[in-house]
Amino acid sequence: MKITDVKAWVVEPQGPFWGSTMDRQWTFVRIDTDEGISGWGEATNSPRYGSFLTAQAVLAMKEALVGEDPVNIEPLWHKLYRRYTYMGSRGLPTSAISGIDIALWDIKGKALGKPIYDLLGGSFRDEVRLYANGYFAGCSTPEEYGEAAKRVKESGHEALKLDPFLEMRPYHTAYQTGQISQDGEQFGYDIVRATREAVGPQFEILIDAHGHYNVPVAIRLANNLYEQSRIEWFEEPLPPEGFAGLETIRAHTEPNICVGERLFTRWDFLPVFHKNLADYIMPDIVWTGGISEIRKIATMAEAYYIPISPHNAMGSLQVVAGAHVAMSTVNFYRLEHSIASKPAYNAMLEEPIDFHGQYVKVSGKPGLGVDVSMDAIGEFLHPDSPPC
Repeated sequence: MKITDVKAWVVEPQGPFWGSTMDRQWTFVRIDTDEGISGWGEATNSPRYGSFLTAQAVLAMKEALVGEDPVNIEPLWHKLYRRYTYMGSRGLPTSAISGIDIALWDIKGKALGKPIYDLLGGSFRDEVRLYANGYFAGCSTPEEYGEAAKRVKESGHEALKLDPFLEMRPYHTAYQTGQISQDGEQFGYDIVRATREAVGPQFEILIDAHGHYNVPVAIRLANNLYEQSRIEWFEEPLPPEGFAGLETIRAHTEPNICVGERLFTRWDFLPVFHKNLADYIMPDIVWTGGISEIRKIATMAEAYYIPISPHNAMGSLQVVAGAHVAMSTVNFYRLEHSIASKPAYNAMLEEPIDFHGQYVKVSGKPGLGVDVSMDAIGEFLHPDSPPC
């Protein structure tokens, strides 16, 4: 079997996404073969319009893939990673490789008649446990956040994640001064307190700091949130390159620390493990290098008895590919998903993802078990999507 074509489409599904209206695009990748088997992957990126860059990068890598055997996944991963190293060994190249890698695994599963989790060694579980994000559309007060959290619990979930510091929202994941105002800080505490009161003492509350803060501010926020509301983890307290500062934070904070969504490949995770910088890791399957690479990162984490909880803030196939990895990973904790995005997830697929309560059930069909709908691509194709 040989690869004959590589395509990438940028789509913009309609409806709510991350607690608001759809505000980003998704990049889907398809690899075709001379035996009529096609594989699907995802190379979505952030911020808005970032997915156009990854789509172009995928198409640029086509010349290195056509004529190759698609089931030869590991050598192809290394070929692409080393071939494009002058673009940097992280970020844009690894995002494009991620989408290609997922599509290659889909082809291999379809060719062998096996779901991807079987090819990864089998399943530790029958279904994949989730935590909820994207549940707070329209919320602006602590009371509204509390009511929204209550609905999450009533839907069968036992864990949720939010960034309660709304003052920082205009910057999203960007580091500015590392500071937050006293009023903004207190308002965030009030939101988390209302959330805790709504869900009770056993429910897990995960806090995303989005890398906004400097060391003393991050320590103060993490400890106050733990003391007041017993949060389970404090995520990305510093910008992703802040390994040295993370050592200080780990030594002076009570809640668990989670990092990794903006770390790329196993090499970025080495200092996290060697220096004991995190209690949880959260690599992103469409950014860090795809199924092949996230499995290696999970195995490294297993040796340190650190749970893996894949970051999952993009599109449909990120959910599905992440779930296959979760099925076959012993040190798996929970898979992130956006409650608000479920209609958009399913709008892009030939058949819906099987969500129920705090679980997603992975299809036992070959490959990913789902295909992207070409009708949906036609309907939601962004006018600036690159020709392919």
